[in-house]
Parts: sequence; structure tokens; C-alpha cells
Amino acid sequence: MKNSKYQQLLVPFLKRPYFKARDARVQGIPSRMLDYFHNKGLIERMGRGIYRTLHHSLGIRFDLETLVQTATSVSRGVVCLISALCCYELTDQVMREYWIAVPNDSKSPKREHIRAVRMRNMSLGKTRIRIGKVKIDIFDRERTVVDAFRYLSHEIAIKALQAYLKISNGQKPDLPKLSRYAKMLRVNLNPYILALTT
Repeated sequence: MKNSKYQQLLVPFLKRPYFKARDARVQGIPSRMLDYFHNKGLIERMGRGIYRTLHHSLGIRFDLETLVQTATSVSRGVVCLISALCCYELTDQVMREYWIAVPNDSKSPKREHIRAVRMRNMSLGKTRIRIGKVKIDIFDRERTVVDAFRYLSHEIAIKALQAYLKISNGQKPDLPKLSRYAKMLRVNLNPYILALTT
């Protein structure tokens, strides 16, 4: 009987992309019951104290669904680099890990498949986009391209810039904005832009 009582209390959490153990405890579900539901295959443990349902669908591609669930579970996290390039279709790289920027003064999330990148400037280019039913924090296209030159290989960065400079999905490149970000982040993109646009 107790199991069904806790299962009823769990129902609202199963409608979310993820939930935290402490929120479940506040609603009267003890940690041992979360362990029980995890062992029964009702929920999946994403990391310490963070769970998601196996049956919740955000109505999007599987790789992006897992990215959304991961990104929304990281406090103050912003989707960046390879993950952002994949969202914007600016790379042919595969998202083997979920790249999340975290403030320089915060702890890195200790979870599988997360590539946490500590950054000082977390506000430049930060935006919110809707993927399926959920909004996530992500760096915009321009910040993502500039960061590619700061953190990734030149090959990946140049391909991202090349893809950015093409009009795709009705989005035109915003070169003044790109140049402004590059200047603020101390990246000299001019030689690459000249080479790709002449």
C-alpha cells in the first residue's frame, strides 16, 4: 500500500524533464523510495540527487532531449561549444558529451556525459531557446562561433565559422555582432572572415 501512496506522490514529477531528490522529499517521498523506483525502472538517476522519468517525452530528437534534460538540471549552466554548435547546425561533430558552461566560481557538476567548461563571462551572448516543450539557456550563434576559436580545434572552429557565414534556415550572419564579441573576448577573427568571404 505504501508503494502505491508514494507512486501517487511521484506522478507530478514524472511530467517534468527531470526532478531533484530534495523536491521529492519536500512532497513526502523519502530517498529510499526513489531508490526503489529507480531499481524498478520507473525513474533514472542522472546524477547525485537528480532523476528523470524514462517515459517522459519532450517531442524532440533523442540527442537533443537528453541535452535538454542535462542542461536544465545544471544550476546556472549554459549550453555551449559542441552542444551549441550541434543545436545551431554549425558542425558535423557528434554530441558524445553535453558541453555546459558554468561560472568560474561554481562547482563543476559531477555527472556522466557532462563536459563542464568554466567561464568568466557568462552573460555575453546568453539567450534562451525553446527545444520541444522546454526552454534552455544557450550561448547565441555568434558567441558560440567565437568560443569555438577559444576552446576547440582550429579545424572545428573554421568549419563552424564557414557554416555561420552561409545563410541557412533563414538566418543571416550578423558580422558586426560577431566582430564585437570577438573583440570583447580577445579573438582575432578578421583573417578567417576575410579568407572565407573573398
